[in-house]
Amino acid sequence: MTAPQHNKFDQPVGVTVENWQPCALPPATAMIGQHCRVEPVDPAKHADDLFAGNQIAANGERFTYLGTDAFDDVESYRKWLETMRGPDPMLHAIIDLASGKAVGVAAFMRIDTTHGVIEVGNINYTPALSQTIAGTEAMYLMMKRAFDDLGYRRYEWKCDDQNLPSRAAAARYGFVYEATFRQHMVYKGRNRDTAWFSITDQEWPIVRAAFEAWLAPQNFDANGKQVSSLQNLRKSLADN
Repeated sequence: MTAPQHNKFDQPVGVTVENWQPCALPPATAMIGQHCRVEPVDPAKHADDLFAGNQIAANGERFTYLGTDAFDDVESYRKWLETMRGPDPMLHAIIDLASGKAVGVAAFMRIDTTHGVIEVGNINYTPALSQTIAGTEAMYLMMKRAFDDLGYRRYEWKCDDQNLPSRAAAARYGFVYEATFRQHMVYKGRNRDTAWFSITDQEWPIVRAAFEAWLAPQNFDANGKQVSSLQNLRKSLADN
C-alpha cells in the first residue's frame, strides 16, 4: 500500500488517482469461458432451468441467506427474475457449456460508476454448479469484466456474517475481509450483521493470475481433481 501524501497544510491525504474517469455500467453482453457462459438473465430463457435446478435442493436451505425464500412455482420465480434485469442489480445467468443449461445466477449490484466500485451479489448456485470448475470460472469472468474491461477500482462481496459458506467462498476467491457492519439491515424478520470483503485493482493482478493458473488444464488430474488450490496459487504468486 502506498504511503499517504501530504497536502500544503502537511496533512496526510490519499494518493492522487491520475487521470481518473468514471466507469461505464456493465454491458448487457455475455462473458464466455472454457466451462461456462455468464450472460444477462432472460426470464423467458433461463427461468425453467434455474427453477428446476433449485428444486433438486427442494428444502430451500440455499435461500436461507438470500433476500427471498425458495419459490413455490416457476411462474413466481420468473416474475422475480424480471425485477432483477438491471441496470442495478444486473442479474446474470451462469450457463454450463457442457449441458447448455442455466445452473446458477450472480449479479452486478450497488454499482457506483463515479468512484469505480461494484459489488457481486445475489449469488445462487444450483447443486449442478456448486463446487465445479465452472462455478469458479464464473466468478473470475465477472471480476475480469469489472477490472479489465471496465476499469473499476474496487470489487465488493457482502454477506450475512452468519453465512459461513459465503465467507469461506469470499476468502477462497481472494477477497479481503474488512469489517462487520453490526445491525446493518433487517431481512426476513431478523437482524443481519453484514461482513464486508473486497478486492482492489492493486490486488487484482495476483488474484487474476491465480485464477488463470487454477483454471489451466494442467492444474487438474485425470479425475478432474485440482493439483493446486486457488489459495496456494495466490500465496505462491504473492511470495514471488
